[in-house]
Amino acid sequence: MVSSTIITFLQRAVCQGIPLLYGATGEILTEKSGNLNLGIPGIMYVGGISGVIGSFLYENSLASRDLINPVLAVLIPVICTVFGSMLVGLIYCFLTVTLRANQNVTGLAITTFGVGFGNFFGGSLVKLTGSDVPSVALTATSNFFRKTLPFAETTGWFGKVFLSYGFLAYAAIIIAILCAVFLRRTRGGLHLRAVGENPATADAAGINVEKTKYFATCIGSVIAGLGGLYYVMDYACGVWSNEGFGDRGWLAIALVIFAIWKPDFAIFGSILFGGLYIVYLYIPGLALRTQELIKMLPYVVTIIVLIISSMRNKKENQGPQSLGLSYFREER
Repeated sequence: MVSSTIITFLQRAVCQGIPLLYGATGEILTEKSGNLNLGIPGIMYVGGISGVIGSFLYENSLASRDLINPVLAVLIPVICTVFGSMLVGLIYCFLTVTLRANQNVTGLAITTFGVGFGNFFGGSLVKLTGSDVPSVALTATSNFFRKTLPFAETTGWFGKVFLSYGFLAYAAIIIAILCAVFLRRTRGGLHLRAVGENPATADAAGINVEKTKYFATCIGSVIAGLGGLYYVMDYACGVWSNEGFGDRGWLAIALVIFAIWKPDFAIFGSILFGGLYIVYLYIPGLALRTQELIKMLPYVVTIIVLIISSMRNKKENQGPQSLGLSYFREER
């Protein structure tokens, strides 16, 4: 009984952590270029609703749900999510890199815009369906996103813990590892980190600062947007509900600090955060107030890590030196 509970807890912790991992990986890539994008929560909303819109239009174009094409059912929402989240990333870059607007204000505006965008179109889809329930269900499409490996059920507890997830969960881990390798082992990663540390020096060395920032921020936005798609299509079983994301976008930003700006560390951090986020469900007899206090644990852990890393004052554990600062070439 205890082992079954532990296995279930680990499964749910991973499922809770995958959206955070997408958001944190995208934000780490963005911050390494010197851009502080606090619009990640909004971008995850836009990514999620973009995929929902694409899937909704595709499903409703069919005479019967039995005619659904598995490839199109996956590709259409993924492509819509990529374009939607990249567009928001481009807007952020245009405002902060080209127009040199304040990054903090722009990020918060993007978050407000993204949440409003998602709620508006989510509500519009609900009206189109004529449903009495304030949500949109895309179960036919969701089944393809939630499809697990065929041998997951035959490998006991190992299969349940490691093999019983949809392809987007494994994609999140692969993307995080690839980002870590890119940042540490490639020339492009070195250029990106140089721009984040000292854009003036990078510019003098011949690195295109604006192009690098645009690249990192747009790719990071796409990765974060996929976290929104995962949440809707996999975790929420294809059901879109307004305000359904909760504070997961902000948890993803907190995870960046916890992972000390290392995407591979974020893999383990996301599972820890996912577990801390739901651990109150496995503690019997908790009062409502106590539950809310326990939900604060991921943020408390982040603050502790931030304090410890600041006290040690190791350069490799700190954020980029020029993080959040606009680059003015004329001041070089």
